[in-house]
Amino acid sequence: MTTEQYVQAVLSHMPASMPRREQIGTELRSHIVERLEHGVPLDEVLRQLGDPAVLADSYLAEVPLALPQHGRRLLAKVIDTCVVLFGIAIIAGAAIGSAALINDEWIWLGLVQGIILGGILGSMYTVMAEWRYGQTVGKYLCDLRVVRESGGRISFGQSVVRQLPLFLQVGWIDAMFVLFTDRRQRAFELLSKTRVVAGGAVVEPHRATA
Repeated sequence: MTTEQYVQAVLSHMPASMPRREQIGTELRSHIVERLEHGVPLDEVLRQLGDPAVLADSYLAEVPLALPQHGRRLLAKVIDTCVVLFGIAIIAGAAIGSAALINDEWIWLGLVQGIILGGILGSMYTVMAEWRYGQTVGKYLCDLRVVRESGGRISFGQSVVRQLPLFLQVGWIDAMFVLFTDRRQRAFELLSKTRVVAGGAVVEPHRATA
């Protein structure tokens, strides 16, 4: 494993939206180069630093996870709902136009197909955005991010579980848990071991040690 491969392996366990993520990568590269200049073989340097996932957790432990305000979470949800509805409107409009070209009587069928397809794609938008970047458009604008309970990057499976209330039609029940849990987590956030945090509170990352 090269230096860059190791650094990227460490960063892959951190949310893409994590503050100072790139600074941590730069610092880790410098730390490895410093040890190499002292004559320590690369394999030994990487062995001393340890498993990338464990090292990532040690960096994440230095970043306080601030509780999000209820108003910011609600605003983020409103923004994301508008984004999804806009997407559904475009897809439904395209479906209606295609159906009308074939037969005017098929317009309603095109509308239904467009809404269903738009709803599926809207759900996948949230799943993919939170998995890949830790943020949807709404969360980005409201300075919120989705992380594991430890602060690490969530998996694809965790991102899917977070969206199950939409398909199970239990969204209100799921959301009510935010008012009664210490970390302001929804029911399916507890189930998926994820949480939403505010992006503002950070401290300087510490240097890696053997």
